[in-house]
Amino acid sequence: MAETLSKHEKNLAAIIHASTFSKYFIPFGNFLLPLILWTANKKDHSFVDKNGKRALNFQISLLLYSIVLGIFTVPFMIGIIPEIFHLADFNFANFNEFNGINLDFHSFHPGRLLWPLGIVGAAHLGLFLVNIVYTILATIRTSEGLDFQYPISIPFIR
Repeated sequence: MAETLSKHEKNLAAIIHASTFSKYFIPFGNFLLPLILWTANKKDHSFVDKNGKRALNFQISLLLYSIVLGIFTVPFMIGIIPEIFHLADFNFANFNEFNGINLDFHSFHPGRLLWPLGIVGAAHLGLFLVNIVYTILATIRTSEGLDFQYPISIPFIR
């Protein structure tokens, strides 16, 4: 880097990255604490400004990826409901008699239900691990004054 970074700037940038772990203690802490630290110091230090944007962009990107995974799961779950309650055998002509409904849960086989949940669960576990690993890397690298770019981050804040 052309400019000399002070210890205060390095520490502040590292704290912004590390403060995203506050989501495990404070609801939306991964957005609130970095946002507060970034907005309070972005005009004074360009290194802090750049790292605050990157930390927030990464957290917003992870939230977006989680929402998209959840949305893709909904059709699979809706498609499984008729199988769970055996509604394919339901006779709508004799609705009052409930002839076609078989609510015998002993014959329920959760295999088809577990595939989409397992895939989405594995994807969420992957996002969790990516968050942990890259946030730790970002914290270490910025504390050393190095430039760090998150790999799967969408630049929402420029």
